[in-house]
Amino acid sequence: MMEQNTELISPTVIIALGCVALFLCLQRKNLRRPPCIKGWIPWIGAGLELGKAPLEFIEKARIKYGPIFTVFAMGNRMTFVTEEEGINVFLKSKEVNFELAVQTPVYRTASIPKNIFLTLNEKLYIMMKGKMGTFNIHQFTGQLTEELHEQLENLGTQGTMELTNFVRNWSKSKRWLLALFEKSIPDIKAYRSAKDNSVTLMQAVLEILEMETNKLNPNYVLLMLWASLSNTVPVAFWTLAFVLSHPDVHKTIMEGISTVFGTASKDKIKVTEKELKKLLLIKWCILETIRLRAPGIITRKVMKPIKILNFTIPSGDLLMLSPFWLHRNPKYFPEPELFKPERWKKANLEKHAFLDCFMAFGGGKFQCPGRWFALLEIQICIILILYKYDCTLLDPLPKQSYLHLVGVPQPDDQCRIEYKQRI
Repeated sequence: MMEQNTELISPTVIIALGCVALFLCLQRKNLRRPPCIKGWIPWIGAGLELGKAPLEFIEKARIKYGPIFTVFAMGNRMTFVTEEEGINVFLKSKEVNFELAVQTPVYRTASIPKNIFLTLNEKLYIMMKGKMGTFNIHQFTGQLTEELHEQLENLGTQGTMELTNFVRNWSKSKRWLLALFEKSIPDIKAYRSAKDNSVTLMQAVLEILEMETNKLNPNYVLLMLWASLSNTVPVAFWTLAFVLSHPDVHKTIMEGISTVFGTASKDKIKVTEKELKKLLLIKWCILETIRLRAPGIITRKVMKPIKILNFTIPSGDLLMLSPFWLHRNPKYFPEPELFKPERWKKANLEKHAFLDCFMAFGGGKFQCPGRWFALLEIQICIILILYKYDCTLLDPLPKQSYLHLVGVPQPDDQCRIEYKQRI
């Protein structure tokens, strides 16, 4: 009789124990995931709270949950990494993907379909990295200087400059620009340098595109223009604002410009690699500005589960690394909220190396290919403006807006610059 009861009970006990073990296993697995902020509305999740002020939301979550946490919003799981833990995984792991993470914003910006973008992106990246790399970058100085001289002529002898107006008008002009590029492509393709018959960067892009399709040429031209302007213009704005709001820095820069180029005159100055090396403080100011006004996030898509610290981030998550908060880590940047361009003395810029934990240009395989060109363009722009004009801020240095996660933060108030020709 006892043996019969045992036979009846055993399967039940085994099933029950199996269920308990499975539950504990799943619970343990869930505990290994980062803390998750889900919100209370299905699908929307915490999207409304995140959207109101993303950078503030991230900071509060970072204080409450630690440096790694997940936010469920608009049907997506976004896992944020706000300190140095996880940088190597983000940049080097084969289990995270850059292209799949950015394909949707690329489509929204330039209407480039997913299949075309995924086919062409790596080819275009390799080509652009070569043409805009450190060995080639200074071939652009002469052309950039000439073009910026022409733009300064349009400013006249005095007035007020507000760079943020240009940024705000950008989104309204995309359709017009797209039509213009489509008409201009035959001229772009036919152009050859009178000096050495070489092709331009844009021509190299178009040649690669023609191997796949002719229909998307203007879209890629638009994407390149957007990439070149979306962060360069606001960084130039912020750099000028920081420099002009720090009289000691401004004075030292002006002394350097006078030493290198002499007293301001109506003659157009030529800026070469030699002059740029003598005005390193300007480059330091630009990099310090980028540090303080870095993007809120850069992103990858998790293809297979990855481990950061004691957490497992599941496949399908968007992995968000936060340059904005990494750049405020006092371990790497003492007094992180202060504008201290002199901290960049420690960077080995001669060998094209930034400070540790500086992530504004991303890193790894898909680090921004135009980073050195962007720095060069802003350097020359600031040199020419300060050489030609006496500039004064008409408003206090504005705080950054906390509404932007992607790209350089915009100012939360106006910042007008009054300029007057120095001759």
